Amino acid sequence: MKFTDSPVIELPVANATLSLHQNNGSMHVGTSVWPCSLVLVKFVDRWIHSPPDNNPYTHLLNFPTKRAVELGCGCGVAGMGLYLLGLTDIILTDISPVMPALKKNLKVNKPVLKKNLKYSILYWNNRSQIEALNPPFDFVIAADVVYIEESVPEFVSAMEALLAEDGVVLLGYQIRSPEAHVLFWEMCGGVFDVEKVPHEHLHPEYAYEEADVYLLRKKKKQ
Repeated sequence: MKFTDSPVIELPVANATLSLHQNNGSMHVGTSVWPCSLVLVKFVDRWIHSPPDNNPYTHLLNFPTKRAVELGCGCGVAGMGLYLLGLTDIILTDISPVMPALKKNLKVNKPVLKKNLKYSILYWNNRSQIEALNPPFDFVIAADVVYIEESVPEFVSAMEALLAEDGVVLLGYQIRSPEAHVLFWEMCGGVFDVEKVPHEHLHPEYAYEEADVYLLRKKKKQ
């Protein structure tokens, strides 16, 4: 699979195609389409309608009637893609400077989405903004958001606060900072049970050597 810096990326999802507009010249990383978001969407796309007999994710990817929130949604790739794959209620969140890029992509893809998806400004350390989203959620979605060491504690805390006790984090992940990487998995180990999706389970045309998908579930309270 080749990732491109083209201004528009076409992503086939289910029976539709998302047109993803990005601006790599922006000062905000959230205005670019990052590989992990594509890998995450196509992983779900591969398995969600696969026959249950040979599907290790049948019970996990039971999307209808489930609530989801995406953290650090950027251009909205993962949120829009998973909505097309069956999520009925999803909120896309990011910081305020990224909102124009998100709104542009939601508008461009409105004919495909068939509705206006919800979005909200969210800073991970803002408890009132977290509570305003009305947690808990069945799914917390995030892709390529671990790259600043200082933001790791806020991110892990936000995931924990937003996720239902029996919920699942769908995480697209790539090492961007060794320091952030070490701290992130150290902190996650205290909160979540971690399952790494085998690379052979990723979509064969959207498998990227450096990108992984993880499934995180809250540790059961003793």
